[in-house]
Amino acid sequence: MAAKPFNDAFGKLKALKKASEKEAEAGQARQRARVKAEAERPSDPPPPRREQSEWELWQQATAGARPVERGRDTVARRAPQGPVEKFWHPDLDAVDALRALVNGDAPFDLSDTDEFVEGWVAGLDHQVVGKLRRGEFAVQGHVDLHGLTRAEAKAAVDDFLRRSRSAGKRCVLVVHGRGLHSKDQLPVLKDALKTWLGSGRFARHVLAFATARPADGGAGAVYVLLRRPGR
Repeated sequence: MAAKPFNDAFGKLKALKKASEKEAEAGQARQRARVKAEAERPSDPPPPRREQSEWELWQQATAGARPVERGRDTVARRAPQGPVEKFWHPDLDAVDALRALVNGDAPFDLSDTDEFVEGWVAGLDHQVVGKLRRGEFAVQGHVDLHGLTRAEAKAAVDDFLRRSRSAGKRCVLVVHGRGLHSKDQLPVLKDALKTWLGSGRFARHVLAFATARPADGGAGAVYVLLRRPGR
């Protein structure tokens, strides 16, 4: 049996080679593991798509468009000749009349003499007007205009009718006087009241009015039948 050399250089080189090969194999294994992990990891969701503005959409829709060149075959737009004909239907007249009645815009039918004055919104049941004339509605409030100027009386009546209607009252009394103490002894407020109650902002509150019975002031006062609140 041959004796081993004291310093086995070749044996050490083989050992180093094997260690290097093992290290290389371990590195390759780690690299393969990283690649596999990267492949299996879920990808990040794509960023949300930005919504296009109206201007961008318009630009896309009109891309390539160009103005029409006028020529002999171009049809010119013509303006309508004369007034536009209004659409009409038989039922519209009835609807307009009903709307005017509800809003207080309907004209009042008036009847008056030197002593008597009466008015009602167009279309109101004449039986209702008759009951008012006979004093069959309970008087739920009154305002006295004696001593007031025309302007003061107008403001007072406007406020009184508005508050009375808001309170749900149906029949009130307006005392205007006979005009015995006015200039020329003319019933100025009586004539003015007849105009006020049948037009403008007063008519929004009033259905009818009539000269009062003697027990409630006679020719110096009028019953006023009010609309229901909110109508």
